[in-house]
Amino acid sequence: MVVVGGGIVGLATALAVTEREPGASVAVLEKEAAWASHQTGHNSGVLHSGIYYAPGSLKARLCQEGNAALRSFCRAEGVAYEVCGKLIVATSAPELAGLAALERRAGEHGLAVERLGPAGITDREPHAQGLGALHLASTGIVDFRLVAEAMARVLTARGTSLQRSTRVTGWRESARSTVVETDQGPVTGRFVVNCAGLHADRVARLSGVDPGASIVPFRGEYHELRPERSHLVRGLLYPVPDPTLPFLGVHLTRGIDGIVHAGPNAVLALDREGYRRRDVDVGDLAELATSPALWRLARRHLRTGIDEVLRSLSRERFARSLQRLVPEIEAGDLLPAPAGVRAQALRPNGELVDDFLIVEGPRSLHVGNAPSPAATSSLAIGRHLARRMPSLAELRS
Repeated sequence: MVVVGGGIVGLATALAVTEREPGASVAVLEKEAAWASHQTGHNSGVLHSGIYYAPGSLKARLCQEGNAALRSFCRAEGVAYEVCGKLIVATSAPELAGLAALERRAGEHGLAVERLGPAGITDREPHAQGLGALHLASTGIVDFRLVAEAMARVLTARGTSLQRSTRVTGWRESARSTVVETDQGPVTGRFVVNCAGLHADRVARLSGVDPGASIVPFRGEYHELRPERSHLVRGLLYPVPDPTLPFLGVHLTRGIDGIVHAGPNAVLALDREGYRRRDVDVGDLAELATSPALWRLARRHLRTGIDEVLRSLSRERFARSLQRLVPEIEAGDLLPAPAGVRAQALRPNGELVDDFLIVEGPRSLHVGNAPSPAATSSLAIGRHLARRMPSLAELRS
């Protein structure tokens, strides 16, 4: 079997296959020189609880399963993590209604939550303010890049073929196998799983499969608090999210390294791997500019998009967003931090894909949408994919 993509979802999928089929020959192909070079290695490092996601969705189910599985994996492999809990804070009267909706959803998911008033907020976060909050005890923090590296070590011990600096360039299927062409030569497998993240739609189309959506890259820009101001945030502070958008809003998170990260905002990236404002890929730009679906999305969320761009250009605006949660934060407290790029799938009608998207091919599975909480859910996603694959005996028959 072949896995395309060496982010945390691809590595977790290979783990799941080697657990289900110990005798299977598995190869993981990664175009970069290191594992977890894109979405996995450019996020805020939060182990999500699953409160935001619709009951019955893959995100809801696999996030909770993945949270528990990832903690178990970290304990077994000696990867540092912490279950610190988080606060979702309402700072206006309309947000209190959104907070109540999240509390009901937590009950549907069976998540333990505690409703807090203003005094309860300051008990947990002395420098925060709000009209009300939910505390979720099951949320945690971890360095997902280190998790991915641990997965790679386990796979190496199991005899998995881990091929970095290997870019997929073509795809040929026969009745019994698939040949994945790469710039390092062909790799043959009886089944292929596409976990290519930012390029998942392109890999799917290369195989002849229509994923039903196209990846739109959104750059999430972060700041971090100066070390002398990091005492302003003890743990994880989130606003009540806008239910019409897949983003959680600008938040404050203390990482496993003790650094307090602020962000991300969400601006359209002009390069699928565009971590800087000046990064532009001519092909990616042309694809975005000629996408009717993207223009439909832009018309629907024009004001939100303008606000995100303005916040991207102004540290003062960024600070004002954070002051809703922690009034003492000032623009001078913010230092630039590395950005991430979110691979968000967009349907032809201009609607953002809200759930994980998995598309079947003749001898393949394609993960067409796996943004947050995919890192938290990775081991559960891998097991879900492994269950959907034919067994080794079936593939040989």
